[in-house]
Amino acid sequence: MNQAIRNSWIAAIAMFALIFGALSYVQVVGADELKANAWNKRTLLQNYCNDRGAIIVGGTPVAESVPASESCKFQRVYTQPELYAGITGYFSKNYGATGLEASMNDVLAGSSDQLFLDRIGQLFLGNQPKGASVELTIDPRIQKLAYDLIPDGQQGSIVVTNPKTGAILAMVSKPSYDPNLIATQDPVAEAANYNAINKIPGINLNPLVSGPTGALLAPGSVFKLVDTAAALSSGKYNKDSELPNPPELTFPGIQYKLPNYAGGNCYTRTTASFAFALQQSCNTPFASIAIDLGEKAVADHAAKFGFGQDLGDQLKLDYATKPFPQNLDQAGLAQSAIGQRDVRATPLLINLMTAAIANDGVQMQPDLIKAVRSPDLRVISEPKPQALRTSTTPENARQITEWMTSVVSQGIGRGAAVPGVQVAGKTGTAELGNGLNNSWFTGFAPANDPQVAVTVVMQDVDITTGAQLTSPNAKKIFEAVLNK
Repeated sequence: MNQAIRNSWIAAIAMFALIFGALSYVQVVGADELKANAWNKRTLLQNYCNDRGAIIVGGTPVAESVPASESCKFQRVYTQPELYAGITGYFSKNYGATGLEASMNDVLAGSSDQLFLDRIGQLFLGNQPKGASVELTIDPRIQKLAYDLIPDGQQGSIVVTNPKTGAILAMVSKPSYDPNLIATQDPVAEAANYNAINKIPGINLNPLVSGPTGALLAPGSVFKLVDTAAALSSGKYNKDSELPNPPELTFPGIQYKLPNYAGGNCYTRTTASFAFALQQSCNTPFASIAIDLGEKAVADHAAKFGFGQDLGDQLKLDYATKPFPQNLDQAGLAQSAIGQRDVRATPLLINLMTAAIANDGVQMQPDLIKAVRSPDLRVISEPKPQALRTSTTPENARQITEWMTSVVSQGIGRGAAVPGVQVAGKTGTAELGNGLNNSWFTGFAPANDPQVAVTVVMQDVDITTGAQLTSPNAKKIFEAVLNK
């Protein structure tokens, strides 16, 4: 009998400890995580009708709260909604929040610890709680240009950054949507709009992840920049190396053959310099380098450029990432070395990879937030440029830059050339297996003093359309940023 009582007492204590532990986690350890969760309706409903802070681009609000009705004093409104939807996200009573509306919720809602004194002041004066405003690094002129360069009906993304600071000057994708349709206070219309938008090909609102940060795409030949850095870092290759350039590579035990790129002049040489191989985007030299160096060397350098590295906290947006694939046979490694097979990257990652080369091998942390200001316009925070990682040595970065410059001046990236400016670039064509491709251009200018890095990708296009929409569009952005 005593044993039964003792066991019951132990069980009761264990259950009490479990309940106490769970409550402690919810109230202390997990409080911030639960509060920040976009689907936590309690937190959202507490401040849904408050005067939320604005999201500002170039001095103009692109998301702000305006007076509404007696039942809900403020309504969230988005200006130029399709242009900024991938950044702002939406703020909805029934579908939560996404984008900066979610990640910066405490600041925008005025509940951040940084705004404690402001809340006390508002309470003392009997004023409605008001959130802080968030100013972005986006250049509205470049943002609009980049968005307009993607034809309606075409799925694609463009990212423009300052390689020296990491500031994001433009980040757009199509298709886009109107957040006002989901921020409405009419629940019937909100549900209908939400469902209609979710049916648009390329749109995913649950949760929303914009193309530049969330679309994991086959990068094709732009990945050859990683191969080049790995080759130079190995000590087995240098600027004078001659690379094997056969029309195709064969592999032991299988019939598959990896062909050289047919769109350039690769077939004119049986060996190639790095400059020629990059200019013409030859496949077999880089596949041979990967087989020679081994999977680990390529994977390690991919990681140094950001593959498999999460940026969500720094970026303040949802961010998709995937490491270089593992356990590859020779054919798989060869295909992966040219950005095919299972290699995937977001447009932002390819831009950051390019910007690291532009910045002497140092990849800067991407910055979307220029400043956060309290309701009285006092600066609460103002992020400073910060190095994220070292991707390669300054010497190797400068050598790769020289070769990338020849891609634009003498190779298949001529469409990006800007008169009077040295442009460094790399094209990419990732075959999708359906006769269509992901077409890429990524580069920076001026090559000797980089001020801007531009990455353009158009999805599911033929060769001709891809060539028309990538390098020439990058040229227009280079000219706009450099005022040429």
